Amino acid sequence: MTETSARRRVLVTGGSRGIGAAVCRRFAARGDRLAIHCRADKAAAERLRDELPNSDDHVILVADLADQNAIEPLVDIVVGDIGGIDVFVHSAGVFFDQPVATTTFDEWMASWRQVLEVNLLSAAGLAHRVVGHLLHRPEGPAGGRIVLIGSRGAYRGEPDAPAYGASKAGLHSLAQSLAVAVAPHGIGVAAVAPGFIRTDMSSAWLAGPAGEAIRAQSPFGRVGEPDEVAAAVEWLASPDSTWATGTVIDVNGASYLR
Repeated sequence: MTETSARRRVLVTGGSRGIGAAVCRRFAARGDRLAIHCRADKAAAERLRDELPNSDDHVILVADLADQNAIEPLVDIVVGDIGGIDVFVHSAGVFFDQPVATTTFDEWMASWRQVLEVNLLSAAGLAHRVVGHLLHRPEGPAGGRIVLIGSRGAYRGEPDAPAYGASKAGLHSLAQSLAVAVAPHGIGVAAVAPGFIRTDMSSAWLAGPAGEAIRAQSPFGRVGEPDEVAAAVEWLASPDSTWATGTVIDVNGASYLR
């Protein structure tokens, strides 16, 4: 098989639903083998796995990414289960409303810690472990890919969820710093910055009083679909994207321009 058609081993965090699930479907459709991570909803991850092509080849990982002790062994577990990692996609994330004027200090600090642990620090920890694996695997590091799911909130701000916006800004910066660090080893790193995406978690907002205003943020008059983000991730993980390493691709339907 050529490099573009070779079967890869892909770790997707937050892979049981939303953007992560759409990413899993994209990679599985091209014949890749998946390690699907979820925090707690193993049943959702199992349902996704069972609908994917070659379902018996994919594995499920349950881990709380806010726990550093759970992060460190995760890559070794994946390597043991599917033989290695060629692509790492970090889609796991949490979001908390935390308006500064109405959130208590204790709530404020606790929510900051949890958001940064899951959205940013787990990505940094897993990327460190994945790079270590890529550098020492028998076939060498060339062609390895890391894609981090950020947010337009990193640029436009998140006034009612500042920890989320800050964590995604850090994620974009992490992708760019890593891209420079590992390019000499043939590893590509990039990020995607989605706008508002229709997922299970966003359905209440879209169905509520704010739904019309949210859809109006884009000149298309709608929000994005998970597969539209997954399409960008799929390309960034491909051999054709080498020269795009270090980029952050906006996928927001022109709802925010920079």
